[in-house]
Order: sequence, then structure tokens, then C-alpha cells
Amino acid sequence: MSMATTSIRINGHSYSVGCENGQERHLQAMALLVERKTQQVRAMGFTGESHVLVLAALLLADEIQDLSAQLLPESTNQAVQDVERMRAEQALATTRLTDLAENAEAIAALLERAYIEGAGLPDA
Repeated sequence: MSMATTSIRINGHSYSVGCENGQERHLQAMALLVERKTQQVRAMGFTGESHVLVLAALLLADEIQDLSAQLLPESTNQAVQDVERMRAEQALATTRLTDLAENAEAIAALLERAYIEGAGLPDA
């Protein structure tokens, strides 16, 4: 796959960055998010370039963590609900199988008794 090159601007500096063809707009949108964070950090009074970039990265990481924390419980809750539903279904199936086995044993006993009585055999 061929590579494209696009220009992005972060913290007042332009960078030429390579990406997959067709991903240029996506890369520029991500760079814009980073640039907005650096502007937010500078608006708080921080000025050193490294300091601004580190704080912007930490703010973005914090947002990612918050989003992950929101999404993870939803998927975890769904998984727990699925497991509980499966356990309930398994318990119901086990109960039904036990009932069927008991019915089969009762029918077998009746057939055996009927056979013995019909054949005139003594009880075993």
C-alpha cells in the first residue's frame, strides 16, 4: 500500500507526516484535536513547549481513560447479564432433563411390571 504525506500543525509548528492513502483527513482531524489541547494548556498559563505538549498528552489520555471507563462497564454488564441468562437456561434445561429421566424410569418400571404381569412371571 502506498503512503501519502500530509502537513499538520501542532503547538505552532508544522510537521510533514506520512500516512496510508485516504487517511490524510483523519490524520489532520487528530492533529487538530492535539492542537486544541495545546491551546487549552497554553490558555491555563503554561508556556514551555515540552511542558505544553506533555500536559496536552495527559489531558487526551485522561479523556481516553474516562471514555474507556464508561464503555467497559456497559460491555461488562452485558457480559454478566449474558452469563446469568445462560446459567438460568442451563438450570432450566437440567431440571427438564431430570424430569424427563424420572418419567422415563417410571414408564420403564410400568412396562416392566406390565410385562411381568402379562407373562405371568413372578415379581423380580
